[in-house]
Amino acid sequence: MLVLNRKDIVSTFSTNGIKRHLAVDTLGFPFFTHCTKANLSDDKGLIEMLTKNIGYFQSKPVNTPKITILLDHGYHTEYLREELEKVYPQIMTKIRFELSAKPSKQEKKGNGWVSLQH
Repeated sequence: MLVLNRKDIVSTFSTNGIKRHLAVDTLGFPFFTHCTKANLSDDKGLIEMLTKNIGYFQSKPVNTPKITILLDHGYHTEYLREELEKVYPQIMTKIRFELSAKPSKQEKKGNGWVSLQH
């Protein structure tokens, strides 16, 4: 799962061989969507989704706050930065990546997460 904060939330999930990448705002309204094959990495799916919508970032004024993209620890921020700068060299003047805090087992239980022990 991935989050475009500002406050835009992006979620990645896979069903029937299709991975759906969905960016929504803080109210849950769709912002960006993108589908890929399920075997494509989340990094590459995110790059495709942001590249497909690069005009949004290009049109964003530089003097406004950067969009924070909140990522879980499965993403590779340096790789994402390198690949996105190939598409739009000034992208990092518009966005920044932040790794989300890992929830504790207690927090997961409190939020409806199920922790399986092997």
